[in-house]
This record gives sequence, structure tokens and C-alpha cells, in this order.
Amino acid sequence: MSTWLTRMVPNPRSQDVRRDLTSRTAAMNLHRRLMALFPDNAGPDPRAQFGVLFRIDDTPAGPHILLQSTHQPDLTRLPDGYGTAQSRPLDALLDALKPGLTIRYRCAASPIRKPGATTRALYNLPAVVPLTGTHADEWWTRQADTAGLKPLTLHSQPLDTAQATRTPTTGAPQHIRHARTRFDGRATITDPDLLRQKITEGIGRGKAYGCGLLSIAPARSTP
Repeated sequence: MSTWLTRMVPNPRSQDVRRDLTSRTAAMNLHRRLMALFPDNAGPDPRAQFGVLFRIDDTPAGPHILLQSTHQPDLTRLPDGYGTAQSRPLDALLDALKPGLTIRYRCAASPIRKPGATTRALYNLPAVVPLTGTHADEWWTRQADTAGLKPLTLHSQPLDTAQATRTPTTGAPQHIRHARTRFDGRATITDPDLLRQKITEGIGRGKAYGCGLLSIAPARSTP
């Protein structure tokens, strides 16, 4: 099974792009846009079926959309004028992972903790508590360890909250919010198999809304 990485350079003049990147429900809109690039009738969880993860990266040239999947997307399904897009397999990069290799990483994730029932009642806390600052950094360090990485450097930056509204077939609409933080740095690989698994599966919650995509690249050697 191959893993594919698709980089999209969206056209800022496109109305579809503006809806997918700048509206209040941008995360939900972009999720739907990207899932439309894959076959229909893929079962109850097509995102997991096709290993779809995505992230928006800010670049000097404007926002780029990174899409990772275990099925090659059909880019002809993008609307006319949406922008440019190119897919490439990640197999060579993933096959080259080995213990002790130093890499650069980036992951936009939704760091949280889930207090126990007693703690929630005592401090009047919700079931899910978003983490920020040093608490988010500690969360990422734990996640990196379970992903076969030992962080050497870490820079974190809070991102906007991903919002969506899910309308079930029965019951009231569900309002979804995922506080997000982007983690960047260098790390040493401790377990290549764990790392491949986490790259493919994603990290944390909110994977349908732009969270959890772990990107890596060889670290540049320094003199």
C-alpha cells in the first residue's frame, strides 16, 4: 500500500477556495472538498478507509494545502480554476527511516486532556480540556515518544480553532471545535515502524478537520 502526498497551491481568486480556506466553517468545507477526490461508497468511515489527513501551511507565496492519503486522489475532481496540485508517493521516504536518523517534523494537532469524572465534578471542567502553552508542548512530547521520535528541538505556535457543525439523521446538530497548535522541530528516530504507523494514521483527534498530519523531512546537516 502506497502513501501519497499531494500539494495544492490554491487560487486566491477562486470563490471555492475562499469558501474552503477563509469561511467560519472552512475546516468542514475543506474536508468535504478533499474527500470528493476519492471513490464514493467507501463504507461508514471513508476518511479512515483512504487514510486522508490534511493541513494548511502558510508560505511566503500564500497558503498551501497538504493532503496525505493511502489512495491516489483524483485531482480532476477539483473545480475549474481551483489552483494547481501535484501528487507523489512517499514510499521512498518512509522506507528510508532508520533508528538514529535525525529528521525535521511538523504537525498541526489538537492537544487535549480528558479529566476523570471526579476531577471534572470538583473543578467544574468539561469532558475535554484543550491544552495550550507548556501543557501543549508536554502533550506533544508524549505523542512524539509514542510515534517513535525523540524531540531535539520544539517550537509551538497556536492556530485558529477548527469549527464545524455536524447534523445527524436524528437529534440536534452537533457543534464541533478543535483547538489547534502547530509543532515544529528536529527529532531523532527511535522506532521507524512506530513512526511509519503514526505518519499513516495521524496523531490525536480532529483528523477530519485539519489536525494530526505528521510531516517529516531529512534534517539538513550543520557544520
